[in-house]
Amino acid sequence: MNAPQIVRTPGGEELVVIPRAEYEALLDRVGNEAEDADDVAVYDARKAGPDGGGVLPAEVSAAILRGDSRLKAIRKWRDATQVGLESKTGIGQGYLSDLESGRRAGTAETIAKLAVALDVPVAWLS
Repeated sequence: MNAPQIVRTPGGEELVVIPRAEYEALLDRVGNEAEDADDVAVYDARKAGPDGGGVLPAEVSAAILRGDSRLKAIRKWRDATQVGLESKTGIGQGYLSDLESGRRAGTAETIAKLAVALDVPVAWLS
C-alpha cells in the first residue's frame, strides 16, 4: 500500500490521492458490505413472515447467513451454552447438539421449551 498524497486546493479543501487499485478495492469492499446488509434485510423480512414472529436481530441473521442453524445463532446471541440450556429446559446437551446440526428435528414441545428458555418467539425456532 502506497502512502496517500494529500493535496490542498486553492479554496483550502484537502484532497487525498491514492492509487487506482486501492480506490477500486475500497469501492469493492463497500459494495460487498452493502450487499451483505441487503441479504440480512431480505432474510429478516422473509423470516418475519405473516405469523408475526418478528424480525430476527441482525447479528442472528448474519450468523445464519454464515452457516449457523437458527437455534445455534439464537443461542449464541443470547450468550447461552448448550449445557446452560440443558439445565433450563431438561433437554439433553447431546440432543441440543443434534438439533443445532440438523441431525434431528425437535418436537413442538421441545421447540416451545427452547423458545421460553431463550426468550424468543416460537416462530424463530420453527
